[in-house]
Amino acid sequence: MSPLHLSFYSSFILSSLGLAFHRTHLVSALLCLESMMLSMYVALSMWPIENQAASSTTMPVLMLTFSACEASAGLALLVATTRTHGSDHLHNLNLLQC
Repeated sequence: MSPLHLSFYSSFILSSLGLAFHRTHLVSALLCLESMMLSMYVALSMWPIENQAASSTTMPVLMLTFSACEASAGLALLVATTRTHGSDHLHNLNLLQC
């Protein structure tokens, strides 16, 4: 395994572990999701260079646009929950309550 692949895999795994274990604030969950998307974007950007294939060069651009849409939706959700619940703690967001 090359050091480049090791860095992509380790950044993705560390982001998913951060999402799984540090779920106190909505901001930290959104940052973990963004770092997962960033590691996937970098991996998809380097994949055609490693394989000398020019056919899949539009895939990282599409992923970057979806990542920007996900970030904007997450920030809108953060603002909405902060206004309604008073904080961004995830333990306050119980789906069983009205």
